[in-house]
Amino acid sequence: MLLLVGLGNPGPGYANHRHNIGFMAVDAIARRHGFKPWRAKFEGEIAEGEVEGERVLALKPMTYMNLSGNAVAAAARFYKVPLASVIVVYDEIELAPGKVRVKQGGGNAGHNGLKSIDAAIGVDYRRVRLGVGRPERAVSEIDPEAVSNWVLRDFPKADRPWVEKLTEAVAENFPLLAAGNEDKFMNRVTLATKPAVPPKDEKKPSEN
Repeated sequence: MLLLVGLGNPGPGYANHRHNIGFMAVDAIARRHGFKPWRAKFEGEIAEGEVEGERVLALKPMTYMNLSGNAVAAAARFYKVPLASVIVVYDEIELAPGKVRVKQGGGNAGHNGLKSIDAAIGVDYRRVRLGVGRPERAVSEIDPEAVSNWVLRDFPKADRPWVEKLTEAVAENFPLLAAGNEDKFMNRVTLATKPAVPPKDEKKPSEN
């Protein structure tokens, strides 16, 4: 069994924030693969499904970001899910917008949701990092206030097409991730979100 966790904050006021791209991606996975309806449990919302013969429990903690570990730990204990079978999807300011990277274990880079999960269950779970970029003020130096204001704001309208394309590509290729094929998953998502190259203009016939 896999425990698939999307990070975000509950409520309509947060729904389109950069910090909520984890919720968006897990919602897309649940839709794409026909998971059962969401229901309240483990201080969050859960939806159950099956992907390529693997049982998957999707979880969106409703504790607010800073206490995400409470819900993750409760679900992992109840279903006896090992750390290697926990997948957490979240926003990453250190990646360019639309980029995806997967790794197992590592630091939390100041992400409050990861800090809470690390403290609750340990660090050796799989992490799907979805790039949202950094605010300009925080590019060359750490500026916690600028970063907080950045992730706790809606994606602008101009960004919404790539956000939708990214979350749908993550959902479509989730079976690769579930099977442990992280490299192929990242490659497929990257190809699916790569901007189309416009066709070269045909040379006009010489008028001479």
